[in-house]
Amino acid sequence: MADAIRTDSLTKSFADFEAVIDVSLRVEANEIYGFLGPNGAGKTTTIMMLLGLERPTRGVAYLLDSPSHAREFAVRRRLGVLGERQVFFDDMTAREYLRFFGRLYSVDRIEHRIDALLERVNLTHAADARARDFSRGMQQKLGLVRALLHDPELLILDEPVSALDPRGVVEVRELLHSELGRGKTVLISSHVLTEVEQLADRIGIMNKGRLMVEDTLDNIRQALQPEARIQIELAEPDRFPTAALLDLDFVSRTELRDGRLSVHLMGVASPAARADVSRAISQHGGVIVNMHAEQMTLEQAFVTITDEDVERLAA
Repeated sequence: MADAIRTDSLTKSFADFEAVIDVSLRVEANEIYGFLGPNGAGKTTTIMMLLGLERPTRGVAYLLDSPSHAREFAVRRRLGVLGERQVFFDDMTAREYLRFFGRLYSVDRIEHRIDALLERVNLTHAADARARDFSRGMQQKLGLVRALLHDPELLILDEPVSALDPRGVVEVRELLHSELGRGKTVLISSHVLTEVEQLADRIGIMNKGRLMVEDTLDNIRQALQPEARIQIELAEPDRFPTAALLDLDFVSRTELRDGRLSVHLMGVASPAARADVSRAISQHGGVIVNMHAEQMTLEQAFVTITDEDVERLAA
């Protein structure tokens, strides 16, 4: 699959320190990529280089197969960007603000496009109100609409849900999944790790200027925590032959304690693994009352990676 974003040994040095060091990342076309890191890790500088707003000291970044420093309008038109801070013009209403950018990009059927996107993020009621008077959450949603207005192929979103209430988060999540279904690629930089965990296909984690890991969350979990566990409540636990589950090649051991069955897995408790365990229990006469997986969250993985040398991930 082609890469929507690719960097090769991207480095940015300032007078007294290196902000980004030999970063080689790739964002595949038609995926959501979570770009994470603590404050000062180099995420913002990397994004600035991706957008052509900072020139790398060495290395190169490509957006949609074009060097980012070229800043060709034909490429820029295929790109939608949401910055962490939104800037709104004077007394423009939300509709006027969007109309301005729509005309800049020669958007067809601009009013229809504006109405459709405002409805998707529940801002129709505020279309004719001054954008600068919006709450931070409303401004964030309006900024996302502006980034999507010209129907770009690639979205780069910096903190797209940080100011949103739970309903707003769901609206944005559904919108991004819808855009992914239409073939778009999304890079999200965010501190809201629970949301990235739900959205991202792959994750890159920066720390101290370096890209520490880039992989699926399941693969990151397996590298950091080789064993996961499924906790199961059975209708008649004492009558179930727990050893039967050892026939599954990814089950390392089972424990029955206080009426609860613990199934230890070599690897992650993926949906497929959980389905196989559930099927095996049913085949041996067991009735599941409740079942849940215990495995490393993205937040736990993030803390581990940014607190340790994580030599395990470099193997």
